[in-house]
Amino acid sequence: MHVFYTPDIDTRLELPEEEAAHAVRVLRLQSGDEVTLTDGKGCFYRAEITTATSKRCLVRIIETQPQPPLWTGHLHIAVAPTKNMDRIEWFAEKATEIGLDELTFLNCRFSERRVIKLERIAKIMASAVKQSLKARMPRLNEMTDFHTFINRPHKGQKFIAHCYEGEKVKLKDAIRPGENVLALIGPEGDFSEEEVKEAIGHGFVPISLGPSRLRTETAALVACHLLNLKNQTD
Repeated sequence: MHVFYTPDIDTRLELPEEEAAHAVRVLRLQSGDEVTLTDGKGCFYRAEITTATSKRCLVRIIETQPQPPLWTGHLHIAVAPTKNMDRIEWFAEKATEIGLDELTFLNCRFSERRVIKLERIAKIMASAVKQSLKARMPRLNEMTDFHTFINRPHKGQKFIAHCYEGEKVKLKDAIRPGENVLALIGPEGDFSEEEVKEAIGHGFVPISLGPSRLRTETAALVACHLLNLKNQTD
């Protein structure tokens, strides 16, 4: 099955430039071939290619196929990006395959990276959407200051993972299925103690992801998996 990400398919019956190049130049698809499209907004489409040139790939819609939600609630991970971009790109890809609704990058006191380019990450996530046969593209947010972020209203459960001593709950036991949920994951040097206190003051519950000390991207993926697993519809 050839799946293409076409976010504007409801207004434009044409594959985006990069998707068109892949369809025509790499896969050698031609007029009359059938493909599957995803708009990233909840629908798949069975479509037939009507025009295939070196620069353009036009289609007609045969059937619209809404995808039922694969999980309940709104699943949101906010994570401080790693210094090594390969690691955070790996996380974005795998988290999209598992399933989440929103990804935010945090600028924290001990952050190793304070600037991030979203274009490449968005492309990686779009590929993961297609690979995992999902009809919804997670929302990808710009780097946001930690203080600014936690002061924003967030409906539902709110968690912060950290490595300091103190009372914590296990994330796997704290998730209430069906509710919106947000989990904060800090940088390699952890959140500062002041950031943890500030988050708790804004209603975030301290959590543990288990007895092992995890790298940032591993911790973020574990949290994503737990949120998704607890909220799966099947």
